[in-house]
Amino acid sequence: MAVKTEEIWATGRRKAAVARVRIKPGTGKVEVNGKKLGQYFPTETIATFIFQPLTVTGTEKNVDIFVNVQGGGLSGQAGAMRHGIARGLVKMDATLRPVLKGSGLLTRDARVKERKKPGQPGARKRFQFSKR
Repeated sequence: MAVKTEEIWATGRRKAAVARVRIKPGTGKVEVNGKKLGQYFPTETIATFIFQPLTVTGTEKNVDIFVNVQGGGLSGQAGAMRHGIARGLVKMDATLRPVLKGSGLLTRDARVKERKKPGQPGARKRFQFSKR
């Protein structure tokens, strides 16, 4: 029979990236694809962006976070992690929902790359018009 744990699973998405986030009570440890956060995301700016849900709710040192993230680039992956962490915190404690919702952290950022149209050099760019 399966052992009941206090782990919470959540999914976050941004652009082409998908993050599967596992949150459990702990000391503030963060692991991304088996590496420490500082090894996977080299800049401090991205780390503060990812930790926004934790800082807004004041749960930085109360939870351990383990993330598997795939697809996209570093920016998309960071956004997917942020979304997944926020959704996981709401599953863990429903009283945090108004705070996260008010900060806009539960909304999925739906902006994705627009497709290239046929007969054009890009998604929006047109070839130069020539009257003659």
